Amino acid sequence: MHRNVVEFRLAPDDISAIRFGVSPGHELAHAVRVLGQPHYHPLQWGWLRRARGQVPARAFDLLRLLVGPDGYMPDFLTSTPGWDLTPEDELARLRDADLVPLRVDLLKRVDRTSGTEQRLLRALADDPEHARSTAADAWEKCWDALLAPYWPQLERILRADVAVRTRRATTDGLAAMVGTLHEAVSWAPHAVRVRLRLHGEILDCAGSGLVLVPSVMAPRCAVVTEPPAQPTLFYPALGVSERWADDRPPAADALAGLLGAGRASVLLAVGAPLSTSEVATACGLAVSTASHHLSLLSAARLVDARRDGARVLHVRTPLGEALAGM
Repeated sequence: MHRNVVEFRLAPDDISAIRFGVSPGHELAHAVRVLGQPHYHPLQWGWLRRARGQVPARAFDLLRLLVGPDGYMPDFLTSTPGWDLTPEDELARLRDADLVPLRVDLLKRVDRTSGTEQRLLRALADDPEHARSTAADAWEKCWDALLAPYWPQLERILRADVAVRTRRATTDGLAAMVGTLHEAVSWAPHAVRVRLRLHGEILDCAGSGLVLVPSVMAPRCAVVTEPPAQPTLFYPALGVSERWADDRPPAADALAGLLGAGRASVLLAVGAPLSTSEVATACGLAVSTASHHLSLLSAARLVDARRDGARVLHVRTPLGEALAGM
């Protein structure tokens, strides 16, 4: 195996515990890196044009010191990603972070720096309680200025990605889904492998499972492997373009312009499996009209139908999911 490959070894219990999450803290940490080296991140230039005039200088300087320009990132800045994890949850966990591993994380940054940066980081490591408090304050200021105004757009991309991946795992199997996360990610018997630039490791997930986390801000895959943290794989989300941060009309209005109001409402309704009559009721349409729209959406591969006993249920395909989340 290549020395810069992280291999998450999965027992049957781990495979059943693979799940998706979102991480506001991971997005913020990478937003700080983007602002520090914008020339490496062309897909973020639209966001950069709007956000760079709002940077809170002192708070940003502290987070930039903590995060570093590349490679290792202190674990205490992000908690275990979860489907319902909010920025408020992330900040609360940071304010209550355990001081012992926090100091260990800071010393790892000390070992990776020199000169003034190293002296500043060592001073923070020598007073971890103060470091935690000032880091949390800086996190809050940077979040409010840099990402809070764009969180609805960013979160929509993350959740659309998860919906597509989940549907693919259901229809094509877990191995096929994992193999499409990113060109650096592959499925091996009883393992998920990730090619990285600077790190290699074999990690037995030991029944804890693996968290898969899409990211808008990160340009490459990253991993969390060190206990007691949950084994985690971050990967670039689908659908990220240079204009992702643009203000856009609500999905219903945008889809209505593309598909027509009736078909747009039907596509948005079938995020969960519904029968034709349930779709008609949800959209305020005659059953015959709902059936017609469903047939056209199915022909365009935006909706799938499957039988559940005596009923036929309709649900968005991965393509339909991506379109509904635009």
